[in-house]
Amino acid sequence: MEGFHPSMTSPFSYTFPISDAGTSNVSTTTTGTSYSTSTPWMNSRIWSKLPQRLLDRVLAFLPPPAFFRARCVCKRWYALLFSNTFLELYLQVSPHQHWFLFFKHHKTRKSYIYKNNNNNNGSSDGCGHIGAFEGYLFDPYEMSWYRIFFALVPSGFSPASSSAGLLCWVSDEAGPKTMLLSNPLIGSLTQLPPTLRPRLFPSIGLTIRPTCIDVTVAGDDMISPYAVKNLTSESFHIDGGGFYSLWGTTASLPRLCSLESGRMVYAEGKLYCMNCSPFSILAYDITSNTWFKIQAPMRRFLRSPNLVECKGKLLLVAAVEKSKLNVPKSLRVWSLQACGTMWVESERMPQQLYVQFAELEDGNGFECVGHGEFIVIMIRGTDKALLFDICRKRWQWIPPCPYIVHDGFELHGFAYEPRLATPVTGLLDQLALPFQSFNA
Repeated sequence: MEGFHPSMTSPFSYTFPISDAGTSNVSTTTTGTSYSTSTPWMNSRIWSKLPQRLLDRVLAFLPPPAFFRARCVCKRWYALLFSNTFLELYLQVSPHQHWFLFFKHHKTRKSYIYKNNNNNNGSSDGCGHIGAFEGYLFDPYEMSWYRIFFALVPSGFSPASSSAGLLCWVSDEAGPKTMLLSNPLIGSLTQLPPTLRPRLFPSIGLTIRPTCIDVTVAGDDMISPYAVKNLTSESFHIDGGGFYSLWGTTASLPRLCSLESGRMVYAEGKLYCMNCSPFSILAYDITSNTWFKIQAPMRRFLRSPNLVECKGKLLLVAAVEKSKLNVPKSLRVWSLQACGTMWVESERMPQQLYVQFAELEDGNGFECVGHGEFIVIMIRGTDKALLFDICRKRWQWIPPCPYIVHDGFELHGFAYEPRLATPVTGLLDQLALPFQSFNA
């Protein structure tokens, strides 16, 4: 179990803004050194007598930036990351936080590959990580950006999917695909066995639940060194009951399908991905190992359709451009109903905001990622993005990420829940396979 490993050493650097009264945000990097800032004076005689169990409970409720600042207070607080007792408490009481994790890539790339993240050619990122991958965490509650590095991820891998606090990296080279599961907060890295079939840029679906891990790789089968087709998918499964399938489960994709997004969205026991020409949704039932198609709403008039998962439901976000004058151009959100085939429009961007959005978007398209009660809509080719809060019915512009220059790059995001530990990954240690596990 990553996070429970007693021999793990200094895990990573974490860059975050610090807000002081009357001052602007300042970027600071925490690497286990001392930290000080202006805080209200507290009576040490009171706090020194606070029961340790109660203090641990308070720390378990801290959001990630505050927790890692607190780790600089003393050796014991620093050691909490490696304490089984604290991590078990943390998993029980820590609130779920619906964040997002972004990576930059060239505007012209059509796939999910982000090779530019590793093109530092030996240059330093300013924090001692030479040639390290760089990601950007976004907190939608505070509208704040944080920078984080993936020092252990080797060259030749790119982010592909995420689930339960872990990010899945897939090998770039054509052939059998190798995947790495990493925890961005603690820097752990665990390798999965390679797929059985050679592929080029397949779609990746990752689902991690409390007792099992499921990974599905679909499409881009290499039928020759010069051609690929969307023919099959293969699945990896392991659970706490001792059952596992190491890419031994394969299924045929529907005929004439075209997997557009390069990744899949999980909701209610199924993985979904967009299919184009014409637009439809491909669904994969994990339990029955079967694929089927779902018709998209208003499919002839959709532009830049995106599938997202919010609060356990599958949503479709797309621009609608209909020729009839009585149907205005708009950006709409549909929800897939319990029957699994019918869509109901649930939200529509206010028309005044859509006029502003369409002017900035200028037909270049947009990408969406959903998590919890939030949907982030990123305009391609710009640093502009909107955040939609489903519960509050509120639309607002996101401040640009302060850590990157957007000239020639754009952001591509993943749903991300910050977690100090994902215990189910300990099941991978039980596999007697010739692959390596990494720990920071």
